[in-house]
Amino acid sequence: MSARPIPLFRRRESTPWGKVPAGGRSAADAGHDGRLHASEVPSERPRADRPAPAERVRSADVGRLPFDPDKTRAKRAAAAKGDPAPSQAAPAWSVSELAARIGDALSRGLPGAVRVEGEISGLRDRTHAYFDLKDAGAVVSCVMFASSVRKSGVTLENGVSLIATGRVEFYAPSGRTSLIIDKVELRGRGALEAQFRALCDELRGLGWFDPARKRPLPTFPRRVAVVTSRTGAALQDVLDTARRRCPAVEFLIVDARVQGSGAAGEVASAIDALGAARERLGIDAILVTRGGGSMEDLWAFNERVVAEAIVRCPAPVVAAIGHETDTTIAELVADERCATPTQAAVRLVPDRGDLTRQLGSLAGRLHMRTERALAWERERALGLESRLASGVRTGLRDARVRLLEGAGRLERQRPAAAQARREARWAAAAQRLEFAVRRRVLGVDLVGVEGRLHRVASRRLRDAGRKAHALERELKAMGPFAVLERGYSWTEKPGGGLVRSPGDVAPGDRVITRLADGSFGSVVEGDGVGPATPPRTPAARPSRVKRRPSGRGQMDLFGERG
Repeated sequence: MSARPIPLFRRRESTPWGKVPAGGRSAADAGHDGRLHASEVPSERPRADRPAPAERVRSADVGRLPFDPDKTRAKRAAAAKGDPAPSQAAPAWSVSELAARIGDALSRGLPGAVRVEGEISGLRDRTHAYFDLKDAGAVVSCVMFASSVRKSGVTLENGVSLIATGRVEFYAPSGRTSLIIDKVELRGRGALEAQFRALCDELRGLGWFDPARKRPLPTFPRRVAVVTSRTGAALQDVLDTARRRCPAVEFLIVDARVQGSGAAGEVASAIDALGAARERLGIDAILVTRGGGSMEDLWAFNERVVAEAIVRCPAPVVAAIGHETDTTIAELVADERCATPTQAAVRLVPDRGDLTRQLGSLAGRLHMRTERALAWERERALGLESRLASGVRTGLRDARVRLLEGAGRLERQRPAAAQARREARWAAAAQRLEFAVRRRVLGVDLVGVEGRLHRVASRRLRDAGRKAHALERELKAMGPFAVLERGYSWTEKPGGGLVRSPGDVAPGDRVITRLADGSFGSVVEGDGVGPATPPRTPAARPSRVKRRPSGRGQMDLFGERG
């Protein structure tokens, strides 16, 4: 309810009996509930001469009254004439009846809420706030319940000037008339700043400004909701900046009043609706923004209802209110604050050029790492292939040896083989028998011949053994593995074949180098490779003269030809 500020009570400067004396005190100045103390009532006035109850209440409002002898003289004259006294003319009211009539009069005279402007004094801050609201001419007792104090967001202090909205009530048990305040407003810009500081202190105590509470913004948002006025310049700044940076980002515009009465409620309702429909609409972030203005123009974003909506919103909220020098409660509780609407669009929308460059850099790094991984795997595969081939060859050789041994055993166990062995034994026995017969027939001294035969055979065996050892040493010295054991190596191509000349390979070719105890792969580098030289023809060895067999036969050993 809107009404002009009016003072509830005014202290009267004069009465029908004259002005209030300079030393007199009003009920408000006395600092009590409006009732006169016994010391303030003139002691010389008889009890029957006291004014009527209505006059006593009236005098209590204006303070202590001086003694009026004319009034007393008139009452005595009326009593002498037989006129009824005032107390006999009308029945006396009880205190409760008077209090009820006072309450009824206040209800009829001041219906509904009133707005009173004044200064706080005598503040008693308990569960509820009790204080006096005064101006230069009067004082009114006020009560403000704790719930109303919390809702107002105003810090009550002595000396603070404000406008209070409430209802006037008369409390009969104590005889006190009080203003029950529902809402208070500080006066002027200082009042707004005081409300701003008070709400900041309260929300900071709740942890709403804590950076740990705030949520991170999405790196690549697909849809952003904007809560602002559709006709404002801030919306165009946001859309133009977003269109320049990344047209793929979608914007959902929610039109809401950003200034004036009801603006805070519309902004809070829009944020709540977007938070509830976040999953259905695919909203990744919410931007609350408007252009610059005075503190009064931006005050909708300093209301508690907007701060509560931002805190309970499930989507991250970015606030950009006014210019860089403006600060609002909505920006302090938002997940991120931006100085201007353009800066908010830059913060929310990624730059397409930066994304392209970043993707190119990532693609290059991925290609380089892939090539490095492939090269390493290729080398590992070649090593595995070499070890596998060597193992296969060794396994085949061992299997061949075992196969031959098994074949020999099988051959020896065949009946035909056994018959052949028996026939061989028989042939040997027949030969020995024939030799014995011939020896007996010829009469040859076999003992001497046998001795010579053993000596000749032993000599030839020794010569053959020495020759075989010499050939073995020569073969080992000339073999490739002996050269490797002396620290040399040979290089061969992966496809096979030795590298005998620099011309056999080209830069970039892969080769395998064999050592005495293993091998390793390498890549040919350099561009100074010369032409291949023809292989050197080994010097021809002198041919050995094959000795012709002499005409001597086996029997020459015994001194006669066969």
